[in-house]
Amino acid sequence: MIETKYLDEIKKEISENPVLLYAKGTKEQPRCGFSAATIEILNSYNIDFSVINVMADLNKKEALKEFSQWPTIPQLYVKGELIGGCDLTKEMHESGELKNILAK
Repeated sequence: MIETKYLDEIKKEISENPVLLYAKGTKEQPRCGFSAATIEILNSYNIDFSVINVMADLNKKEALKEFSQWPTIPQLYVKGELIGGCDLTKEMHESGELKNILAK
């Protein structure tokens, strides 16, 4: 069961940030290769996006996984919808689908 404070916090972050990446580390200093690759992809679009470092609160990290029903980090949200992790983001970037989603 997700603690209410984490659930409320996650919902608020997702609703307030049109493009949001939950990552290990920060935009400037990613702490894993998957987070770094996803940040690099997002940077290639020259868009504003927010990054929340899940390593700052491991309880929140676990709450996020339960909330999204997605077992890994990073997790990319666009306009409130979970896009996926690094692999899906990379596939969508390569196919051009991510560009279309971000342009909407």
